[in-house]
This record gives sequence, structure tokens and C-alpha cells, in this order.
Amino acid sequence: MSDDSRPLTVTDGPRFAFGTLTVLPVTVRRWDRRAARGGMCWAPAVGLVLGLFGAAVAGVLLLLGSGSLIAAVATVAVWAALSRALHLDGLADVADGLGSGRPAEGALAVMKRSDIGPFGVLTLLLVLLAQVAALAELYAESWALGAFAAALGAVTARTALTLTARHGVPAARPDGLGAVVAEVVPAPAAWGAAGAVTVLAGLAAWPLFGGGHALLAAAAVLAGLACAQGLLRHCLRRLGGVTGDVFGAVCEVAATAALLILTFG
Repeated sequence: MSDDSRPLTVTDGPRFAFGTLTVLPVTVRRWDRRAARGGMCWAPAVGLVLGLFGAAVAGVLLLLGSGSLIAAVATVAVWAALSRALHLDGLADVADGLGSGRPAEGALAVMKRSDIGPFGVLTLLLVLLAQVAALAELYAESWALGAFAAALGAVTARTALTLTARHGVPAARPDGLGAVVAEVVPAPAAWGAAGAVTVLAGLAAWPLFGGGHALLAAAAVLAGLACAQGLLRHCLRRLGGVTGDVFGAVCEVAATAALLILTFG
């Protein structure tokens, strides 16, 4: 994908983000690195929308009398449905590739296959169970707390995408979505987005749940991003760069870690 010399419009970035990362009916009008830069910077906003959708569905179910476990399953299902389950698929592929123990070329070949192996199945199972268990515990305390967790987990996950797309994180191969968005975000902008999300998470939690939960919310974002960065570094060592699957894997790891931290409150 080459750069386009045409001026960007204010909608090119969000169109790229929502059109690429969700099933929402948004048309991507530009498919170049300048639009991708804006799109990856808008990724946290995509997370907020998906998180609120998931929380809304859970709220309806709770009003109808369902338990917190059903509400949690519904939230995770909405995330998967609205994102085409791309991130879960990427997580499974990365688990299979890394679990194969092969050198970079062989691991990338495993990741490119359409099937899912035992490492992928086990990783998917554990991650989904962890997400559902954490959300169920939080919804059991109150819908508001569960809804906040759903929004925070989804935003943290997409902020991890922004960080993964920063300068200095190369693509592992010249094709695929990873190559489209690799190194499109300046590193200061990526880290600035991470810092802003951390601060905003604390500020949003403070009036709703108090100072203790504000600190916990900020810690959850930091923990999610730290775990995602740990996985990213391991993938860079093993694979030599990132792929679309790696983007999906860091997204799911970030969400899971953030949700688990919130249960400590």
C-alpha cells in the first residue's frame, strides 16, 4: 500500500478505523498509509463504541431477568460479532504459530493456515473464559460497574492496536493487514494515546465509583497495555515483525488483562 498525496479529510481516519475493525456499515474511501495512520489513532474510539454496544446488550438482558453470567457472555459475543471475530482468530493463529516451536518462516506459515490447532483452541478457550468470568463478577456487583469494565476493556484492547502500529515495529511480511498498518503511527503519538486513555479511564471512574476504583481503572489500562507489549516483544523476537494476527492477539490479551485487574477492586 503506497502513500496517497491527496489531502486527508476529517472522515478518512475514522472511516478507516470503523470500516476495517468492525462490521458497521462504514465505507473505507482511502486505503493508503496516511489514512491508516489516522485509522490506527482512532482505534481506541472504536473500542469505546464496541464496549458500549456490549454493555447495552448486557443491560437489556439483566433488565429481562437474566443472570450476570449470561450478560457477560452476551458482551463478549457482541465484541466478537461486531469485529468479525478477527482478533480472536488472530489470537488463535499466533498461539499455534508460537506453539509450533518453528523458526520465523515456519511459524508464519502455520499462522497463515485457515485451520486452528490445539494451541489455538486452548488459548481461545482460556482467554474467553477469563473475559466472561471477569465480566460476570463485575456485572454481579452492578450493571454500571460491568458496563464500565466492558468499555474500558474494549478501549484498552484497541489502544494496544495503536501502540502496535507505531514506528519501530516492522511488518513480518510484505502482504496482509499487518503490512498495511505497520509503523504508520509516530511513536510519540502512540504513547500519547496510551497515556491519554490511562488518565481518562481514571477520570471517568472517579465520579462513578470513587477514588479507589479510579486508581484501579488506570492500573487496569496500564496492565492491559503492558501485557500486550510483552506479547508484542515476544512476537518480534520469534517472527521478526508483526502480522494482522499479531495485532489481533495483542488486542485480546490487553482486554483480558484489563478486565482481570478490575476484578481486584
